[in-house]
Amino acid sequence: MTDGGRRQRRAFIGSFTAAGGRGLVTAAVDADSGALTVLGSVDGVPDPSYLALSHDGSTLYAVSETAEGAVAAYRVDGDKVEQAGPAVLVGGSSPTHLSVFDGHVLTANYGSGSVSAVPVRPDGSLAPAASGVLEHTGSGPHTRRQQGPHAHQVQPDPSGRWAVSVDLGTDSVRACTLSDGTPVLHRETALRPGSGPRHLAFHPDGSYAYVLNELTPTVTVCRWDAANGVLKPLAETPVLPGAPAGDAYPSGIVVSPDGRFVWTATRGEDVLSVLAVQGEELRLVGTVPSGGHWPRAIAEADGFLYVANERSGDVTWFSVDRETGVPRRGGAVEVPAAACVVLG
Repeated sequence: MTDGGRRQRRAFIGSFTAAGGRGLVTAAVDADSGALTVLGSVDGVPDPSYLALSHDGSTLYAVSETAEGAVAAYRVDGDKVEQAGPAVLVGGSSPTHLSVFDGHVLTANYGSGSVSAVPVRPDGSLAPAASGVLEHTGSGPHTRRQQGPHAHQVQPDPSGRWAVSVDLGTDSVRACTLSDGTPVLHRETALRPGSGPRHLAFHPDGSYAYVLNELTPTVTVCRWDAANGVLKPLAETPVLPGAPAGDAYPSGIVVSPDGRFVWTATRGEDVLSVLAVQGEELRLVGTVPSGGHWPRAIAEADGFLYVANERSGDVTWFSVDRETGVPRRGGAVEVPAAACVVLG
């Protein structure tokens, strides 16, 4: 849609229906202030906790973060969002993340520690079953959280040649390809034992990847070699200025479009962290409140940050100072059990 010649953005918000969420929520985005206005919701699948848009923006995909594990497709037509066919089982449990890669939707299945590939039809809908599953193996030193693999994220690298999966349970990142619709491991990179990597974000120039660790509140800076699909850890930087007072579980990470800043969210401490990019290192600039309780995910668009605060049930937006990278709270909209935000 356009507004006075400008494309009018929409925000798509995933939520946990088991905790009172409305499913997939659509909101209008004010181009000047970043403010959100809820337009409606669709509750076709339980717990659509993470979302991803097709490359042309016409189809939205959502995981169903349940023990059975599924993914669903939705048609996007302006303000109208409708489910396109039944949800498809992914052959893994509790998928927490998904992305579009090489004609497939890939899901990271936290419960089963695997990555699944579901074929996408020419019209954007999904084939009736996953074509292949890559089972992760390994464990880590954290006795409760790392008894086995827990794939938490999977996404394409900037070159589009590789699918990169982050596994909290095995303290590692895997670069994969697809062969006949099945994810195939190319290389696994070990990170510090017990760090518990959750999500990563790439620098805009594709030369670095920043891995956010959940079990220790840090970011691991890695060099990324897209030609060979090789990740090399370089340095680890805290996302908090001191020892946390209580629970501190980093969740989401975003890199600014100009590559000068990295932002992270940390649950428990309920803060956003600002890190300045300095070559092969990051420098913690400071933290600001996330605007709610238990910030599960963050997103950036047009100079604004959006934070899904799960337990307080809201999405908060922030304007960002272009020179310092520091976010300033603009407002919030109620979205019960908010889990992620995707801008389209």
